[in-house]
Amino acid sequence: MTIREFKMPDVGEGLTEAEILKWYVQPGDTVTDGQVVCEVETAKAAVELPIPFDGVVHALLFDEGTTVDVGQVIISVQTGDAGAEAPAAAEAAPAATAPAAEEAAPAARQPVLVGYGVAESSTKRRPRKAAPAPAVAAQNGTAAPAAAPAAPAAPAAPAAPVQPAVPAQPTGERPLAKPPVRKLAKDLGIDLASVVPTGDGGVVTREDVHAAAAAAIAPQAAPAAAAPAAAQAPAAEAVAAVSTVALAEPSARETRIPVKGVRKVTAQAMVGSAFTAPHVTEFITLDVTRTMKLVQELKDDPDLAGLRINPLLLIAKAVLVAIRRNPDVNASWDEAAQEIVLKHYVNLGIAAATPRGLIVPNIKDAHAKTLGELSESLSSLVATARDGKTSPADMQNGTITITNVGVFGVDTGTPILNPGESAILAVGAIKLQPWVHKGKVKPRQVTTLALSFDHRLIDGELGSKFLADIAAVLEHPRRLITWS
Repeated sequence: MTIREFKMPDVGEGLTEAEILKWYVQPGDTVTDGQVVCEVETAKAAVELPIPFDGVVHALLFDEGTTVDVGQVIISVQTGDAGAEAPAAAEAAPAATAPAAEEAAPAARQPVLVGYGVAESSTKRRPRKAAPAPAVAAQNGTAAPAAAPAAPAAPAAPAAPVQPAVPAQPTGERPLAKPPVRKLAKDLGIDLASVVPTGDGGVVTREDVHAAAAAAIAPQAAPAAAAPAAAQAPAAEAVAAVSTVALAEPSARETRIPVKGVRKVTAQAMVGSAFTAPHVTEFITLDVTRTMKLVQELKDDPDLAGLRINPLLLIAKAVLVAIRRNPDVNASWDEAAQEIVLKHYVNLGIAAATPRGLIVPNIKDAHAKTLGELSESLSSLVATARDGKTSPADMQNGTITITNVGVFGVDTGTPILNPGESAILAVGAIKLQPWVHKGKVKPRQVTTLALSFDHRLIDGELGSKFLADIAAVLEHPRRLITWS
């Protein structure tokens, strides 16, 4: 029997951790090379992970909702001829059975420990990881009914299985733990020195911290008689207990929401951008009645049947025309070399609000696309973002961004630059307003545009010309042809 391990990969550039959103397989399932086994959320996007080999799932090392460091083993798979016997062997081995399980452990379970290399013996194995496949499945919610009646049938469990595999940290020594674990302990108010480590070499793990947090609230959360069962609850159940106790108070005046994933990286990026790039924002209010008429005409054009035609499409086209007339706006700042890098391509970013937070995927080489191709790219980009399937590559190397705040009924705003980009255009709501047209006050379709730009790259004159050209195209959309 051969056990192969699949580690959490770095699915982006320099990412250090990811949260497991959903498992698509369970212990005992057969998997093939390239099959998607789980979905994870990084600081940039939700990504599906395929397994790189064939076999039978041996164990899922982490529950859904757990944040895992890059490089840690998340799933183990039995490969080879013996793999087919894995489900039967796993079901036949009860939790309290010692001799046969201990004899098989060095060969079958040795590579399963995560994060710090291979254990030399089973005595260093974490109690949760040493459980057979049915116990692991129970943690994922698949074998809970079968696990409950098993306890009365067996004799009283000895104390050994529930004792920590590694003694507590000696007094005065700094506990061993990774930075993310230290931060978790700080957030939960847990003193690492008081936590019993179960990781290889006496390292405190996330599960240890969660268990300590659950133990701290156990007297308030449940009667003393329930303590033995609570002590053996999975880490995920401990977290749920903490959350339930914290939020169940009817008189609670505050609710704390952990910031992670897309929301966390967005917050960090916006702070970095706001205090790194010197922002300038300019505004212009304009009559877009002709553009709105053109949108309707294009919708009725049989040559464009099946394409999504909307004002954003023509606004994007107007931005591309204005970039062609003012190419110096399409640049970035190289801090190390103290140089301006002019881009001869346009990766047009479109800010998209998703359930996981604001993301900015971009249309690669948008400058080279026809109106129909641009429409298809916009539709695909929005649909992918709403489904949470935007890949990290789709959000990299953007040059200029459009954010359409008008869909929320907002007139305009002062947008913050997407890091590494030169400008961002905010499009306000298009409303019927009184407007002087041909010497008379008439109801016209009016909107306000706001352009924020990096003053290191774009001075006031260039920024003003660029914004004025966008407005000119939208006021007289025939310029989409005459200026191209």
